[in-house]
Amino acid sequence: MDRKKNCVSIAIDGPSASGKSTVAKLLASKLNYLYVDTGAMYRAYTLAVIKAGLDPKNEEASNSLIGKIEISFNENNKITLNGEDVSKEIRDNDVANNVSYIASYKNIRLFLVSLQQKIADNKNIVMDGRDIGTYVLKDAEVKIFLNADVEERARRRFIENKENGFETSYEACLENIKKRDYIDSHRDFCPLRQAEDAILLDSTKLSIDEVVEKMEEIIRSKGF
Repeated sequence: MDRKKNCVSIAIDGPSASGKSTVAKLLASKLNYLYVDTGAMYRAYTLAVIKAGLDPKNEEASNSLIGKIEISFNENNKITLNGEDVSKEIRDNDVANNVSYIASYKNIRLFLVSLQQKIADNKNIVMDGRDIGTYVLKDAEVKIFLNADVEERARRRFIENKENGFETSYEACLENIKKRDYIDSHRDFCPLRQAEDAILLDSTKLSIDEVVEKMEEIIRSKGF
């Protein structure tokens, strides 16, 4: 991808509920960079499939919405689907249980990757997802792979769901995350994996502020 030399891309990858979106948003704010939540884009597409009455497990049916829906971020950096703020709806259990199927479909990934690369064009950005450092922004100046124990990630998701008013159990969160980990890491096209030049950061025993601080140290160590 052609990018101006004075632009910096920070790619943050990792599995579900590792804290990517939370820390990436804070990091972008501290650096005054644009934040791009790619996971929210896949969730928005999943929501569109569900709203259309289609089966997210059916690749052909799900592909039928490519080019027919608009996914973007508004002025408040909230995810929108066809102009409507869906930032809360995309956290619904139906979306959470099906987003990994949608994200595994090559044509949908290509559609959303093209949107992500256009957003990132000629801007200083922090972008998080599953394949940012390995595929979307392969030339990113800084790559971080954020991970945490699966039990800790399930605990975080359980708390997040409760705070957002979604009734679920810890056990259900744990099962969902294990399923998503398997699907994300075993899909044929752009599976979840750590880029060879990415730095691993384990957030299991770290607070949000400590994770952001360590990311800033990594960025400074790269000369930015």
